[in-house]
Parts: sequence; structure tokens; C-alpha cells
Amino acid sequence: MTASRNSRKPATADELRRAGLRVTAARVALLETVRAGDHLDAEALTSGVRRRVGHVSLQAVYDALHALTAARLVRRIEPPGSPARFEGRVGDNHHHVLCRSCGALADVDCAVGDAPCLTASDDRGFVIDEAEVIYRGLCPDCSTPGSSPAP
Repeated sequence: MTASRNSRKPATADELRRAGLRVTAARVALLETVRAGDHLDAEALTSGVRRRVGHVSLQAVYDALHALTAARLVRRIEPPGSPARFEGRVGDNHHHVLCRSCGALADVDCAVGDAPCLTASDDRGFVIDEAEVIYRGLCPDCSTPGSSPAP
């Protein structure tokens, strides 16, 4: 293990403890995999955790993702027509851009002002603290003439 990886684990473990979660090797590996990845789904995250700590079941990863999401250490994104994806960028009100062709997903900072950055025409009495927007289009690779989109 590298020195930088060793130095991250105590911080990650402390973060889990502060969130009231039990610290396990699988949870530490999962949180680090989410943060190192790019909007990964549960299966990709499971593969990443397995590379770090060995065997872990897909159900254990789903259970841990639920706990990490509830503790607001991880954000769940549900793009239409795609499995849920997870990211470690939390605590701000950013949005996403989704490629209609290959499914690439990327962060987009809030367009205007402070959270929630969109003012509802009628908030129906809700106290709004977040807005979620998914912009759709074609990514640079898929919009380039002569390119073939990923499967």
C-alpha cells in the first residue's frame, strides 16, 4: 500500500464514525471507490471494492450505499433509462449532463446563484433546499462526425 493510500484510510474511517456509521474495510473501500470513480453504478463499485479488499457481495455494496447515501456521504443519481449511479461530490447543488447516445454522465455546476439555483414558479409551500437538473445531449465523442457511440 502506498503512503497516500494509508493516509486516506484514517480520514475516511473518521468520516464514517462522525456520520454515525460502523467502520468496516468494505465501507472504507466503497467510499474511496465512489470518490475515485466517475458516477459509477453499483456493479462497477462492487468490482472496485473487490479489487481493494477481496470478496464482497453485491447486496453488501447496496446496503452500504444506502447507509452512505442516508448519511449524505454519497449522492445517488438516477438518470432516466440508466441504473442508479453514485458520486462523492456532496454538499453543493450541482447538476449533471447526460449523453443520449453512450450514457456518459458529467457534473455541471449550478447555472445561477445560490442553492437551489432555480426558483420554482410555485413552491406549493415547500421550503426548497435543492434542485436537480439533468441536461441531455450528445457528448463530444458522440457528436463528432464519423464517430461511433459506445455500446
